[in-house]
Amino acid sequence: MTTTPRRETLEKLTPVLTKRWLSPDAWRLDVYERLDGYAALRKALGAHPDDLIQLVKDSGLRGRGGAGFPTGLKWGFIPQGDGKPHYLVVNADEGEPGTCKDLPLMTHDPHSLVEGVIIASYAIRANRAYIYIRGEAVHAARRLRNAVQEAYRAGYLGENILGSGFDLELVVHSGAGAYICGEETALLDSLEGFRGQPRLRPPFPATHGLYACPTVVNNVGTIASVPYIVLGGAAWWKSMGTEKSSGPMIYSLSGRINNPGQYEAGLGITLRELIELAGGMQAGHELRFWTPGGSSTPLLTAEHLDVPLDFEGVAAAGSILGTTATQIFSDQDCPVYATYRWLEFYHHESCGKCTPCREGNYWMVRTYRRILAGQGTHEDLDTLLDTCDNILGRSFCGLGDGATSPVTSSLQYFKQDYLDYIEGRTAPKLSEKTLVGAH
Repeated sequence: MTTTPRRETLEKLTPVLTKRWLSPDAWRLDVYERLDGYAALRKALGAHPDDLIQLVKDSGLRGRGGAGFPTGLKWGFIPQGDGKPHYLVVNADEGEPGTCKDLPLMTHDPHSLVEGVIIASYAIRANRAYIYIRGEAVHAARRLRNAVQEAYRAGYLGENILGSGFDLELVVHSGAGAYICGEETALLDSLEGFRGQPRLRPPFPATHGLYACPTVVNNVGTIASVPYIVLGGAAWWKSMGTEKSSGPMIYSLSGRINNPGQYEAGLGITLRELIELAGGMQAGHELRFWTPGGSSTPLLTAEHLDVPLDFEGVAAAGSILGTTATQIFSDQDCPVYATYRWLEFYHHESCGKCTPCREGNYWMVRTYRRILAGQGTHEDLDTLLDTCDNILGRSFCGLGDGATSPVTSSLQYFKQDYLDYIEGRTAPKLSEKTLVGAH
């Protein structure tokens, strides 16, 4: 039975980035312009680039791609007067299980991203920008390319934008669909035409990024937030969210709830309130475990219903806010099997560059298959933890680290579920044929 949210809970919704999504044909330029579109660009082009960087710093905007790094600080790292071309690269390679906030944004409101790209490029003195979009996101890419073409025709892109003397070329590039290319340096390698693999850092992209030139890499949601900050101001942006985690965030809710989807609210809202907004849990289901920020973030349980979903609150609870991809599981779902399916993804998506991730995920998948086929041993649990210890902090990039999160957290909270498979109290979920080559 779907429940109706209380008034005080509904007031938690703050449609900013999502405010145009329900407007008919909001993806078209004429509709976007009627809804304040490109007004922020006109305002920004009348300001000094350094003032724009300071505005973003003052707003407290933090990256919406998972790491939560201060955006204005990242822009400020770009050296000026170095005689090199500067680049802005937008990471639109959304591909983590459960994450689904950037694709609807690009589908329903692509011009907000395009406008954000122009403003951000002006601020960092970049005359060329790229949007790297996931290869499977065909519909979103079509909408985005159409928006870019409309912007060129209207004079928002190209030479002497709106008579300001600022030039910008914007390229929409479709990748081949590799999750590793969500890692910023692997994305840059892919964009340059190489195999998508992470680079050794330092040097960092701020000084040696695309084509070894100063580069800013930001997430879709981060860049799409910029026009709203320019129009509304830093104080308005900080009026939403918390002191250290300012602004609204798009929370992607999926799983055992009545109304899955995207809910935009100020950072700091709780899962209890989000579930209420989503019409409550499905009939016959009771919350058991959930991911606050996608499959690469440590699981939380029903005991964490009232944890503030901001960067600091989730970290204090032992997890990571990540991309706010909130996957909700009930007492009818198995944490062991869920972790196995996530591990299969990370094993498949590992680029293979480093041994801990390449080998560790390979063997953990096989260990899970044994456990779920009823042939696991108590020693397998120690092996899983030992393998995670050898991956975490030792893999070349964050993919390996993220793969260990569901393993260690599910063992922390649901060890008995593992023991039930090992000791025969739970019927096997996998057949013995899955074990071929697993030993």
